[in-house]
Amino acid sequence: MHALSAEAFRRGSPLEKYCHPSSHFSLTTSSSLPIIDPMGTKEQLLRLLEDNRERHVSGAAMAKAIGVSRNAVWKAVKALRAEGYAIDAVTNRGYALSQENDLLSPQGIERFLPDSHAFAVTVRKRVDSTNAEARRRALEGAAEGTVVVAEEQTAGKGRPGKTFFSPAATGLYLSIVLRPTLAADRGQFITCAAAVACAQAIEQVTGAESLIKWVNDIYCDGRKVAGILTEGVVDMESGHFEHAVLGIGVNVKPPADGFPHDIADVAGAVLDDRTGAVRCELAAAILARFWSLYQHMDDPKLHDEYRRRCFLLGQPLIVRQGASRVRARAVDLTPDFKLVIELPDKSRRELPYGEVTIGSIASHP
Repeated sequence: MHALSAEAFRRGSPLEKYCHPSSHFSLTTSSSLPIIDPMGTKEQLLRLLEDNRERHVSGAAMAKAIGVSRNAVWKAVKALRAEGYAIDAVTNRGYALSQENDLLSPQGIERFLPDSHAFAVTVRKRVDSTNAEARRRALEGAAEGTVVVAEEQTAGKGRPGKTFFSPAATGLYLSIVLRPTLAADRGQFITCAAAVACAQAIEQVTGAESLIKWVNDIYCDGRKVAGILTEGVVDMESGHFEHAVLGIGVNVKPPADGFPHDIADVAGAVLDDRTGAVRCELAAAILARFWSLYQHMDDPKLHDEYRRRCFLLGQPLIVRQGASRVRARAVDLTPDFKLVIELPDKSRRELPYGEVTIGSIASHP
């Protein structure tokens, strides 16, 4: 981040020359964002408020920076408040975005991304599924790094035949369009890189220890707080992806009405209460960490980190295969992230995917 005067912001002068943090006419902006911006007044104002969170910036300074009237700034503030943004206004000081404001926005997420990030972030209030929306965009030619984030999903996707509970304002639901060069039978690498990125990001932002339940679930304090779903379109001749869509859903805060009965004994939230603004920072941390891992998925460090966090290893399991259930023990991970299980007769098998549960058949009707 850099401090930048309103006049310098308007002219596009070099950032490093302007550092006036005590002035009401000092704005902070990210050097990765252009001065001449196709965004509307409301979006540009939100960007300035995010870059100066908890610092009051005068209406005159913002009007000059954006190139609009003070009345236009006031109207934009009013529109943002109508959308739920908590914006404080103090006479002779200006406007500030409350630190408790936890609405998702491209501006809020980009504030925490590296300057050289490769993402084009869109935030929607409500979608059927971020994976479905990202898939539609991929089929229309969206570039790799296109990201769809939603406050709420009405038909969030889980593992086959299941949904992902996605209430408004408490979770983080995002999907990324990818155009990987790897063969489709190595798609597990994408899922596992995302699992590591998600676990690391949760720890980075909240301090909550995060572990991985093979293959695509994240657990904190013994409860599932996140799930990952990778889908793709494959060229049948080459066996490679035409595109893939990576979806990540995180229960950041407890839902106001609790979790549905059918998942209440398993699901949990990263945080214990609903206060604090962390969702934009968490989204950015997941994106940045995933992108770094995605560029080097053959690096043994990815496998090592996944294995270190995989809490199934050494545990007795129930492996579900259609209507049947098999007792086994998780003993290892192959280099391509298959789970190695040992059966009661001491023979071993490699599972490329599947539903597994810790415990005995007697405890799982």
